[in-house]
Amino acid sequence: MTSPASTPSGTAPPARRRGHGRPRAGGRHITPLDGLRGLAVLGVLFFHAGHFGGGFLGVDLFFVLSGFLITGLLLKEAADRRGAIGLTAFWQRRARRLLPAVTVLIVVTLLLAWAVGPPYLLAFALEDGPWAALQAANWHFVSEQVGYWNDADTRVFSHLWSIGVEWQFYAVWPLVVAALVRRRTTRRLVPVVAAAGALASLALMIALTQGPDTTRVYEGTDTRAFSLLLGALMATDPVRRALSKTSARLAGALCAVLACGIGAYWFLTDGPNAPLLFRGGLFLHSLAAALLIALLAHAPSSPAGRLLGSTPLRSLGGASYSLYLWHWPIYLFLSEERLGFGGWARTAVLVTLSLAVGFLSKTLVEDPIRFKARWARGRTGMASLAAALAVIAGACVLLPAPHQGADSVDLTRLGSAHSARP
Repeated sequence: MTSPASTPSGTAPPARRRGHGRPRAGGRHITPLDGLRGLAVLGVLFFHAGHFGGGFLGVDLFFVLSGFLITGLLLKEAADRRGAIGLTAFWQRRARRLLPAVTVLIVVTLLLAWAVGPPYLLAFALEDGPWAALQAANWHFVSEQVGYWNDADTRVFSHLWSIGVEWQFYAVWPLVVAALVRRRTTRRLVPVVAAAGALASLALMIALTQGPDTTRVYEGTDTRAFSLLLGALMATDPVRRALSKTSARLAGALCAVLACGIGAYWFLTDGPNAPLLFRGGLFLHSLAAALLIALLAHAPSSPAGRLLGSTPLRSLGGASYSLYLWHWPIYLFLSEERLGFGGWARTAVLVTLSLAVGFLSKTLVEDPIRFKARWARGRTGMASLAAALAVIAGACVLLPAPHQGADSVDLTRLGSAHSARP
């Protein structure tokens, strides 16, 4: 979801040349993409608070951004190293970037569910925790037929399905790119494979969209791959060369049109009942987002780029991963029943606390381990990862399961669908 950004001149300042968690495609700092991430996480926060029916599309925007940024970095490395990509180093960087925060989240959430949560939250957390740690929560929920749109209020880790989708993409797509860029004759196939994969993913989503429960197509890596692959397509050389011929003025105008169109779709979409959402709507949204991202990368100083690059949105974007991780457990633990009030007053408490915990997680966990901790690299990093997984497994085994009596599950929550996790 994140990579380093650039100065308007196209190179990072010396003090930040090693990267500081903001968007970078092909080595350039693209400030407006920070703002896009900030808007994406805001959409999710207000969607889960019950105030913004189309806010779940923020996750789709995250997917497109990830595909664009990761592919840009891979292709730049291949160009710099004459077709070679260090896959092990790539996966280690991804692990250092994403796993520490999610590991802390899982352990702390399990302890809180045991200490102060209702029995049904702890029971499901103990069941889902190992899958979340293995970055496979999405397929766990699909196989267990956990309805995304009506059961998420009972699972503190339901939001981690999307982290699983991204990790599975990171496991496969770099292998494809590395294989194609080794030879000059196959390098040009990267955009072809990305486009073909996106179309195949769309076809699969349409084919599998059956019945009222859309969890399978919403959380499946195969049916959501088009968002990541459309972002990847925009980072390839043919697309970048085509966009380079677009004047800055025209690119700015197109950015404004696309941003307004995407914003209108967010406001008009009302959860899974939106017409044609799973029969082309999500694909068109991803395509529009991918074009917007590519144009912002080409013309970051356009009016839309300057707005998205404003300090508040950039700050939110920088902490978007931690905000995304922590907000959902906070929302579930601080229910209307526990707080004693709802509506916008509860939303203000939830969003404020999510922001505080998210920025704290970024400051104390993400950034230190990513940039300063030498033990998080190489073999010691792999050993630390194994130890973290062991801690999670131990927590799931040692924490006492709640009594499975008639009152273990709040049956009224099982039927609630108003704030499912995207």
